[in-house]
Amino acid sequence: MALAKVWAGSKLHPEALKQLEGIATVITSSTGERVAHGEWEAEAVGADGLIVILGTTAITGPVLDRLGPQLRVVARVGIGVDRVDIDAATERGIMVVNTPDGPTESTAEHAIALMLSLCKEIMLGDRHLRAGQGFPPYGSLPLGLEARGATLGLLGLGRIGGRVAEIARVLGMQVLVYDPYINVERAQQYGVELVATLDELLPRCNVLSIHSPATPETYHIINAQTLAKLPRGSYLVNVARGTLVDEQALLEALRSGHLAGAALDVFDPEPPQKDNPLFSLPNVVCTPHIASYTATGVKRMQVMACEQVAMALRGVRPTNLVNQSVWERRRK
Repeated sequence: MALAKVWAGSKLHPEALKQLEGIATVITSSTGERVAHGEWEAEAVGADGLIVILGTTAITGPVLDRLGPQLRVVARVGIGVDRVDIDAATERGIMVVNTPDGPTESTAEHAIALMLSLCKEIMLGDRHLRAGQGFPPYGSLPLGLEARGATLGLLGLGRIGGRVAEIARVLGMQVLVYDPYINVERAQQYGVELVATLDELLPRCNVLSIHSPATPETYHIINAQTLAKLPRGSYLVNVARGTLVDEQALLEALRSGHLAGAALDVFDPEPPQKDNPLFSLPNVVCTPHIASYTATGVKRMQVMACEQVAMALRGVRPTNLVNQSVWERRRK
């Protein structure tokens, strides 16, 4: 029996490739999933499976059609599938899988790292020294925030939010959570206080960290109105999705001094414009969507993605099948 063909957006870890041994031949992209002119699509035509590495790669109905009728499974390395048209894939009998457990630890650690960097004014001090200005006069820099005793508000208590809560509690922070999809028992599991509404959460936060999925309901959930409900001098951290935050409203809240600072790993759009005004503010820490980009995190996600693809190609129901309804009418 001929091996299946799997296209991958970048070179895969040897442990990941082992999952597809004897099942598929893996073709690694030479274009790096470049969007312009759809270079990667030409490489992937005829593939039975796709392993999509970049969260910015759009998998639409027309893209699926161009790739051919033999395509059976699309794997997203990571959690977010907001750039995959799930309905279009389901309509065509194509399975969509992801790796929801893969990025948890690395992303949670990144959220905490951003929070501490922001609240301890690390980047501000670094820039001051690199500019050759020596030690600033005492009292000239904004005062930082001590984590112990401070209140961290979490918008979402999924895998990543839960791990952030665990680390924050070790630091001595009080953790409050708003998540309409969890119950009190899950909140108790993490030792956090569950509040009933976002309006109840925001006024009590020294730091707000966002861990919600990107859905039509969460689009710009952090906007001028919600930012105004945060206490003056509070901080915002976002490692979830850029579309959850109205960047113009965030910019205004930072410029006015209502927010003491923001730390962002995600933007809207992505990649962000080179002249994004957030980059010019001294009280903003930015990273280029690398929260899960660690040696361990990348390996774990790639192995999980290949495991899911291997299951799909063997005719076994993938454990992380996103579009559950496709199973009975999937392409074979």
